[in-house]
Amino acid sequence: MLMHVALNGWQFNAVSPSCSCLCSSCLQRPRTVLPSIDRSVVCKTQCLSHSAVGLQVAMPHSLTPSVAASADLSSVLALDNIRQTLIRQEDTIIFLLIERAQFARNSPVYEADAVPVPAFDSSGKRYSLLEYLLLETEQIHGKIRRYTSPDEQAFYPDHVPQLVLPSIQYEQVLAPCAETINLNNLIMDLYLQELVPGITEPGDDNNYGSAAMQDVLCLQALSKRIHYGKFVAEAKFRADPEQYQKLISNRDQDAIMQTLTSIDVEKKVVERVRRKAAIFGQDITDSDDGQASSFKVEPSTVAQLYEKWIMPLTKQVQVAYLLRRLDS
Repeated sequence: MLMHVALNGWQFNAVSPSCSCLCSSCLQRPRTVLPSIDRSVVCKTQCLSHSAVGLQVAMPHSLTPSVAASADLSSVLALDNIRQTLIRQEDTIIFLLIERAQFARNSPVYEADAVPVPAFDSSGKRYSLLEYLLLETEQIHGKIRRYTSPDEQAFYPDHVPQLVLPSIQYEQVLAPCAETINLNNLIMDLYLQELVPGITEPGDDNNYGSAAMQDVLCLQALSKRIHYGKFVAEAKFRADPEQYQKLISNRDQDAIMQTLTSIDVEKKVVERVRRKAAIFGQDITDSDDGQASSFKVEPSTVAQLYEKWIMPLTKQVQVAYLLRRLDS
């Protein structure tokens, strides 16, 4: 029997150990040497070894523990690339907010002991369902290199597990201080205190698991967007190193913030996400006019999220990064 095998995009044919006539040894041996049933016994070990060789040859390098990959980030600081990345992240955040908004607020998801999850913090306090699911998600993602990527920050950095895949050697485009900048505690507070109440209907629909899963995705997307400020800051530093070196040496946080801020650009971003939210989240009725009668998430809520939280926190990341940019 010929088996068609696919592993992570690799496809190949492997001979089944029970095959009596399709392994290379059997194909080369005259069919009159042994009856088919006896030939199957003789070639079983050979077929097994041939299949194992086929697996080793076909297996992608990323699954081979002794092989370490590398990643070229030479173009990541190009301003056009940064802009396109941030625009794509807008789309991701808006769609995820729409997905979360389909469920009620479900306050027990965020309350310790409301759902008896089997996990506790260092003080013995039980995690909430959201905290538990986020921690467990990071355990899985951490094993497959998510938090070795310079554009990802874990909410539980002290609990990131060892890799099961070989590490990737990223080109170092950020200063070493980038690894120490993590605003996820602020992002969590923002999400629970401002965003969830702003996009969900009050009440409890018992969809705790579904709501928590969407919460995790929203938090990860917001964290990635806000911490991308490190790349923005590095690109701006390289565009005008003399100016920024002077401000950094003087520890002038206000001047750095003022230099980073472009009111016109921020207004354009706010208007763009408002329009996107209106387009992506509209409920189209059966009427002939094709006009939206309501929105899954109010566009003004998304615009306010960017204006009051995402952009200010992104600039906070930038300032924190630049103040330590020259440390090394």
